[in-house]
Amino acid sequence: MRIFTAFLALLLSAPAVAQASAEMPVRQLRISNHALSVEVAYTHATRSQGLMYRQSLGENSGMLFVFPQPDRYSMWMMNTDIPLSVAFLDEGGAILNIADMMPRTATAHRSAGASKYAIEMNRGWFAARNIKPGDRVTGLDKLPAAE
Repeated sequence: MRIFTAFLALLLSAPAVAQASAEMPVRQLRISNHALSVEVAYTHATRSQGLMYRQSLGENSGMLFVFPQPDRYSMWMMNTDIPLSVAFLDEGGAILNIADMMPRTATAHRSAGASKYAIEMNRGWFAARNIKPGDRVTGLDKLPAAE
């Protein structure tokens, strides 16, 4: 009976995961000379879902979280299977800090200051391109407002 209950819970949660993904628009951003394609998590539901339960990301693909107002935000990796790096950005698009995150952990990775955005990419993506705090992200002007 417990197996059936767990299976039923999994089946019921799958449409919610697919629906959250389907609701997110995709936008193109640039950092230095590097282009990236991001799903935009701008609602409470899509920010809460994030990249949970995904098994992979494209090489230059990620997720951009748009927060309602600049503040000190934290990201963690519960129910996330992909090793990720997160870059926290201020309201003007400057990178405040970058943190590498381990899958399926509750360790909080906090912004170094008031952030308006966070970008999650495959772990090491920023380091491999020599992207660091102070670098500016462009294309943020084309995003939906946070809800």
